[in-house]
This record gives sequence, structure tokens and C-alpha cells, in this order.
Amino acid sequence: MRFCVRTTAITFGIMWAFIFFAIAGAQQVWPTYGVTFLELTDGLYPGYAPAGFGSVIMGTLYALVDGAIGGAVFAWLYNRVLGSREA
Repeated sequence: MRFCVRTTAITFGIMWAFIFFAIAGAQQVWPTYGVTFLELTDGLYPGYAPAGFGSVIMGTLYALVDGAIGGAVFAWLYNRVLGSREA
């Protein structure tokens, strides 16, 4: 079974954006929640800092793009490995 690269990219992007939004949103309500995770993403996503709701939206957009790229790469690699085993 091969993965559809586009569908996998969209799915990974939405999942990663939802996870990021949930953690960043919870951190706005409970300031000690998810601090280590958000500090890590602060270093990965330029322009993102864990402060304010606008930052949550900015980070969620970064996570959407990041997850989509990761999903596309994953599906492409999976299909390449699967193709080499079928030959």
C-alpha cells in the first residue's frame, strides 16, 4: 500500500497544528503548562515567542506548514522504500 503524498502532508499538517494550538492555548490559561515544549518551538520557528494569543496563531501556522512538509517527506520516503522492495 502506497501513501498519497498530498493527503499525508495535509493530515500531518493539521494534526501538528492542532497539537501545537492545544498546548500553546493551554499555556495561555495555565502559564506553567508546556513551557519546555514551547521553548523548543521558540528556537525552531522564527518570529514565534510563547507570549500572547497572536503568538499562538503564528506558531499554529508555522506548525501547519512544518507538519505538512514533514508528512510529505515521510510519505515520499515510505513510497520510495516500498518501491525498492517491490522491484
